[in-house]
Amino acid sequence: MLFNPRWRCSTFFFVFTLIICSCSTNQKSNSETEEELIQRALEIHERVLTLDTHADTPLRMIQPGFDMAERHDPNETGSKVDYPRMVEGGLDAIFFAAFVAQDIRDDDGNTRAKTLCLEMIDAIIASTQKNSDMVGLALDPDDAYDLEEAGKRAIYIGIENGYPIGKDISNVGLYFEKGVRYITLVHSSNNDLADSATDPDGPEHGGISEFGNEVVKEMNRLGIMVDVSHGNDSVFYDAIALSQAPIIASHSNARAVTNHNRNMSDDMLRLMAKNGGVVQLTMLADYLREAPENPEKDSAMAILRANTKPFSEMTQEERTAIRQSFRELNEKYPDPPATVKHVVDHIDHIVKVAGIDHVGIGCDFDGGGGIEGVFDASEVMNITIELVKRGYSEAEVEKIWGGNLIRVFREVQAVADRLQTEQS
Repeated sequence: MLFNPRWRCSTFFFVFTLIICSCSTNQKSNSETEEELIQRALEIHERVLTLDTHADTPLRMIQPGFDMAERHDPNETGSKVDYPRMVEGGLDAIFFAAFVAQDIRDDDGNTRAKTLCLEMIDAIIASTQKNSDMVGLALDPDDAYDLEEAGKRAIYIGIENGYPIGKDISNVGLYFEKGVRYITLVHSSNNDLADSATDPDGPEHGGISEFGNEVVKEMNRLGIMVDVSHGNDSVFYDAIALSQAPIIASHSNARAVTNHNRNMSDDMLRLMAKNGGVVQLTMLADYLREAPENPEKDSAMAILRANTKPFSEMTQEERTAIRQSFRELNEKYPDPPATVKHVVDHIDHIVKVAGIDHVGIGCDFDGGGGIEGVFDASEVMNITIELVKRGYSEAEVEKIWGGNLIRVFREVQAVADRLQTEQS
């Protein structure tokens, strides 16, 4: 049984209670009914800091008329995060990632990427200012707790894809001053910093490039977390060797559970633990479960994508139409669903290999994330319910939901303080 926060209204909650009570004869050894377990899980969820390290929502925030203070229907608009749904889901803090898709790597391309990145960062900041009664801009680890205490949601800023850095190292400092606290080095294609796990042409630099090495060092010096999600295996090993601070994977899963290049091998998980870093589980179906081959669907999707212009260039009507087209293809050629159980299967495995201190949550909402039971931000409490069902304690849930990432964030800042003192 999955929990939906909108059932809190009296009529739906009554129906929900009747359904749950019908299951109460199947009690656990400690005589806790399923209804009691769910209630205990929801209370834990309310008490702990819940932090999602990855959402591509800034792409929506720069759309004319999109209001983060309004509740959006994900089936109608495709939107997975807004402030009301964060409240409904009990999501206390989030990293909004300014994502710029990889394009031509020349001066013009780099300039366009930087301009778009800054536009998204400015949109995040403007939204926190406009909605200061609901949210606050967060820059340091403790800001999440301070804002939670004040009854507000904490909004952190990240950058997905180092492409907007271009070839100018000073841009790293610019983004830090704007509030950026992690940078994903690369995305789906190679860039000037590093190799992607999914570039169709294969690796270009053999991992992190020489310029990428300088970027990582500058990130260490400033206190920006180094994010290796989307990088190929060599990028991970290079980052582990190069970074003086623990690293993160803001939205990656376990390769031993689901064999995908974007997921992390057991060797990588063990090294992540030795490094002191953290792997944040993501809600993207293909990274959570194996899907059977579906060549008809793949062909139809490829044709649709080939005839679709960039999302940023579409009108609102065109965006609605293309979402409907993809929805119809998914209905015509359905894949087996990914569920919250798959999510916790990955968490179980990472805990087994790397330990409880090295796993977290990075849903990738508005960037493809969203599964059965955790379709948008309003349903993230179902992760906590599944964790509690599997016997995780409140202290362990707290680590998974926010504590581990906050610890790494603090250690990254401590390394930056040391490096700056040594430099002065």
